[in-house]
Amino acid sequence: MNDFGVWSVLPPVMAVTLALLTRQIVLSLLVGIWAGFVILQSGNPILGTLATLDGLVQVFDDPGNTRVILFTFLVGGMIALIQRSGGVAGFILRIVGLLERIGTRQADRGNRRVVEITAVLTGMLLFIESNISSLTVGTLFRPVFDKLKIPREKLAYIADSTSAPSCILFPFNAWGAYIVGLIAAQGIDSASTVLVSAVLYNFYPMLAIALMIIIILSRKDYGEMAAAERRAESEGKILRDGAVPMVSNEISMLEMKQGLTPSAANLAWPLLSMVALMPMFLMYTGWAGAQEALPGVKGLALAGKAMAEGSGSKAVLYSVSGAILVAMALYRVRGVLRIREMVDLILRGMAGMLQMALVMTLAFAIGSLSRELGTGQYVADLTSPWISPALVPALIFLVSSFIAFSTGTSWGTFAIMIAIAVPMAQGMDTNVSLAIAAALGGGVFGDHCSPTSDTSLISSMAASSDHIDHVRTQLPYALTAGIFAFSLYLILGILTP
Repeated sequence: MNDFGVWSVLPPVMAVTLALLTRQIVLSLLVGIWAGFVILQSGNPILGTLATLDGLVQVFDDPGNTRVILFTFLVGGMIALIQRSGGVAGFILRIVGLLERIGTRQADRGNRRVVEITAVLTGMLLFIESNISSLTVGTLFRPVFDKLKIPREKLAYIADSTSAPSCILFPFNAWGAYIVGLIAAQGIDSASTVLVSAVLYNFYPMLAIALMIIIILSRKDYGEMAAAERRAESEGKILRDGAVPMVSNEISMLEMKQGLTPSAANLAWPLLSMVALMPMFLMYTGWAGAQEALPGVKGLALAGKAMAEGSGSKAVLYSVSGAILVAMALYRVRGVLRIREMVDLILRGMAGMLQMALVMTLAFAIGSLSRELGTGQYVADLTSPWISPALVPALIFLVSSFIAFSTGTSWGTFAIMIAIAVPMAQGMDTNVSLAIAAALGGGVFGDHCSPTSDTSLISSMAASSDHIDHVRTQLPYALTAGIFAFSLYLILGILTP
């Protein structure tokens, strides 16, 4: 790999900065990608432009990228089906009725706390996969939030801040399997035990969830979220004027078919089937690898290993596809929609995902470009020589945050930083679990702040929020939790042997 030095940092920083300043995520990503390929082509803008086009095509060389983009389209189809079937309308009636039955005949501001806390708990319980968590929370609660005039930015914040934090705090999922593999690659035999120990020091996700609950209960929003709340309360606008939701109005505003009776079951069964199918397909895709790794082992041990070995991108794609089939079968049996109607709705819903799929493609491209330029490795190598033992956890957290923010991927950051954090902690006689926790927490923190993060993009999509508005309103909360986490790593780096 060529050493591009400080130039390797320019493309992701340019893309993120431009996105925050202009609110034009597609243009910002394209400019950053183009700048990166110009650097790769020794400063030649013509060759850089041609390489940019080739780079966008090469995104689809990775089957995992292609599966996630196809998953994005299929999600649009499923949302369209659920809304047209009356599932969303039925869910609104159920939630409003439930709130009334448990004594919430108070003002909407009182009801809001119940609904928002329920959304938080839903996201946390779906810790098996971050995208499933974000998608479910956004899809389930968007109609109720709209009815209570809660801004879409708040829903996106809740969906985003309960997904990755829950997945990494309860690592009985593909996240945990991936991280255990990274730790084991550093020569640590008890990788699972070390990960469990690291969870106890993983302060950022804990603080992010705690802060979110405090904000909901106290109603003390700040930053641009406070402005969004005032707008929704005083003007009744759940989106700002000029906002561009990640899901087109054709999907987010699709009405129930005339003549149907609203039914929450039309929403519940497809979404529950999607959640239930996820672990099943994780086991399916990892079964062969588990049998090879554990010959002669059967039962729960083999099933657990199969889930750890499974492909997350395949499982997500298979799960949403299965959920669509469940929805189609359910609606046909109940006489809700005809097959031809459902096919047309799926295509219509997929068309509404075009912007989201484009942004995902660009995010994958700039992530791949950052790896080719060596952005993360450059930042890590730049800082490692002057890190003292007491500062190791805090600086690992800081560097990990910057890498995740620049590349938009927490998993990619984990791969870079665990490989540096473990040997560095061992060599400097620093607590290894604390160093790993700092790398993991920093990755989630930077990912939360980055407009190119896939979890942030999916949260914006599920909430039908303007993506840059979501990033700008969530950023002050993420920074608050991040600063406190950094401070704790500073203190524990000194106190913990």
